[in-house]
Amino acid sequence: MAKSVSLHARSSRQHNAVSWRDYYEMTKPNVVMLLLLTALVGMCLATPTWVNATVLICGLLGIGMLSASAAVINHVVDHKIDSVMARTFNRPVAKGKVSVNNALWFAGILGVVGFVVLALFVNMLTAWLTLASLVGYAFIYTMYLKRATPQNIVIGGLAGAAPPLLGWTAVTGEIHAHALLLVLIIFTWTPPHFWALAIHREKDYAKAKVPMLPVTHGVSFTKTSVLLYTVLLGLVCLLPYLTGMSDLIYLIGSSVLNIGFLYYALKLKFDAQPQTAMKTFRFSIIHLMVLFVVLLLDHYIPLSL
Repeated sequence: MAKSVSLHARSSRQHNAVSWRDYYEMTKPNVVMLLLLTALVGMCLATPTWVNATVLICGLLGIGMLSASAAVINHVVDHKIDSVMARTFNRPVAKGKVSVNNALWFAGILGVVGFVVLALFVNMLTAWLTLASLVGYAFIYTMYLKRATPQNIVIGGLAGAAPPLLGWTAVTGEIHAHALLLVLIIFTWTPPHFWALAIHREKDYAKAKVPMLPVTHGVSFTKTSVLLYTVLLGLVCLLPYLTGMSDLIYLIGSSVLNIGFLYYALKLKFDAQPQTAMKTFRFSIIHLMVLFVVLLLDHYIPLSL
């Protein structure tokens, strides 16, 4: 009886310990901020002038809320997997700090409000495309692809690559080839970015029975895949300059970043140390963030040969 009371008291303390920080953590704020940076660049590149203030604020707010909603759904769907992985066992739903029902309510509110903001203050095309991205990431990728195929991140990466297109359509109301080129860059960047982390956490994924590439095909094969995708990324990153979308600042900046990424990919393949995979993963985040900042600088400071 005493043990039962003790367990109940402990459960109550855990329940009462829930704070706004747990809900904030479920939105994956660092990931969402990176997505919003790429959406912002998409907005800016869509117009030769400044972006309309209403479109800028409401567009980023709506895209951010729907992205956050997708992240919360990911926490819910993956909470059992998260609970057995060292990287994720402390997540609020996996730890039991936030109940599945409360997390789903939170995700639903974020999603509905985000969609309404985009529909009312931006345009319906952006609202529907952003909702489609949520469905792609939270349901198609998280619920099915992640558990079905080692190519999960390649196929599912399309949803995460959408924000620059969403930013572009928010400003113009139409899909443009240049916006799709920005999507292609992130789509090609995603596999080497995530596989580097998967190599570092290979035992975790094996324990959770998630068929990530290092688990199904081995670490050596995955390192080769990271290297080949990094080379492909370097070629794809040339396209904005070759198509006349960007000028010299972008060409120089992207070349330096891609050489850096290639250095890490080569080191990972041929001279890996215990922390090389994680260092590659961290550099890949810097790569994408700085690449889009360089795109922005190039847009507003034209410098051509």
